Amino acid sequence: MNTTLINLLLIEDESYDVDRIERTLAPFSDQLRIEKVVADGQSAIEEVSQHKGEYDVIIMDYQIVGALTGEKLIRKIKSIDIFVQIIVVTKMTINVTDLEFANRLINAGATWYCTKYPGDIRDYIYQPTDLLLSILNANEKRLLRIKESEASSRLNQSIDKVLEEKRIIGGSSLVKKLLSQIEKAAQSDATVLISGASGTGKEHVATHIHYLSKRKYESFVTVNAGSIPQELTESELFGFTKGSFTGAVNTKKGLFEVAHNGTIFLDEISELSMASQVKLLRVLQDGELDKIGRTDRVRVNVRVIAASNVDLEKAVRERKFREDLFYRLNVIYIYVPTLRERMEDIQCLVEYFLEKFSAQMSVEKPRIDSGSIEVLKSYDWPGNIRQLQNVVQRLLISCAGEIRKEDVLNALRPSKTGSVSGPEFWFGEDILQWHEMEDIFRSRYFSFVKEKTTSEAEAARKLGIDPSNFYRMCGRLGIKNHRGD
Repeated sequence: MNTTLINLLLIEDESYDVDRIERTLAPFSDQLRIEKVVADGQSAIEEVSQHKGEYDVIIMDYQIVGALTGEKLIRKIKSIDIFVQIIVVTKMTINVTDLEFANRLINAGATWYCTKYPGDIRDYIYQPTDLLLSILNANEKRLLRIKESEASSRLNQSIDKVLEEKRIIGGSSLVKKLLSQIEKAAQSDATVLISGASGTGKEHVATHIHYLSKRKYESFVTVNAGSIPQELTESELFGFTKGSFTGAVNTKKGLFEVAHNGTIFLDEISELSMASQVKLLRVLQDGELDKIGRTDRVRVNVRVIAASNVDLEKAVRERKFREDLFYRLNVIYIYVPTLRERMEDIQCLVEYFLEKFSAQMSVEKPRIDSGSIEVLKSYDWPGNIRQLQNVVQRLLISCAGEIRKEDVLNALRPSKTGSVSGPEFWFGEDILQWHEMEDIFRSRYFSFVKEKTTSEAEAARKLGIDPSNFYRMCGRLGIKNHRGD
């Protein structure tokens, strides 16, 4: 049995009614206690302010002396202590059912109200067990609100931690514009298309949009469309039912179902097959998905944020991406600038990464001279912020106390012993388009890695990518499997 007493504050200006309330509650002294009685609104406010959190339930007369009464007093009390519960006793509703009055009390913040017995009933002000049950219910509501608040606080702390870990650093006009776009996108529930080169931080942008939106307490599901083998894309995104195909021994929820009421982030959206694009279009248009093995549709409420590092408009013209899907995705468009476009942010980015990785590595944060910063600002940064982050980590490993210009030059210089020097390139006088350069580099570098490894799995592990993604890219590039695979 719970022996914790419920602490009550009584607001009543008639001593006769104070006595009646005390007599009404006297049989339940093992469960509740009237800690104090005050006669006017101002005294009540002072008492609640001085002892915030100490009162569980307040019993107040609706009509008391002074200017601070009724709904006005209720709102003032709730502004001081949002968790305290208020029960109103009044003689205004004798022989009257006044729903408008009841609604006004509830909207002001009261938990419940009861009608005073007539004054000639000396022993009680209200039916004792009914008043007790109202107090007990009010206290349960208070405890529930406190638990909900604590849970919400923990969630908010977790959200703050996620946003801190994925901070968007910079003070340039481009970053300020980006942050403004993120804030506006978060206020909407429309589909978002994020465009930008690899390594610019598109996932960071998507994360901020979700966790600043009204869906922040719901799931945020990240999917790299390029890492899922095309033959598995539909089952991964939309799920399947048991027995719908060979090997389907259990029903599986698709990632859209997992993200129900939340947000799904589809990175590398251009990698989706045409068949998957049609099904995605249906989800965007109707909020329904086709689950493999089901004849009826599954309804989902999911916000879609998509990202691409290729020109989707060009992909549409080349019939590699559906035009209707492009327009469905491109309701809110956000471009993430390259590091070359925001060189003024280099110093604050470097300082941030030095601080972050020094703490992680438990080393003293080194100084970095102006010459080093100038070298970093003069570099082209083809890998954008991701590359800068890696360079800073390399500098922390190789330098102690101070980072000098020579250290930065060495960190930026390709390693003579590392694997990146394996495939060498010569393109004559021609300047290739970047996607052509990517294919050439991938083809030669993947071939080089395969020569140094014994299996597809080992090669993928060395490269730090998913084996299925590695296998798919090798097939697209025309690279043969390892012998015996």
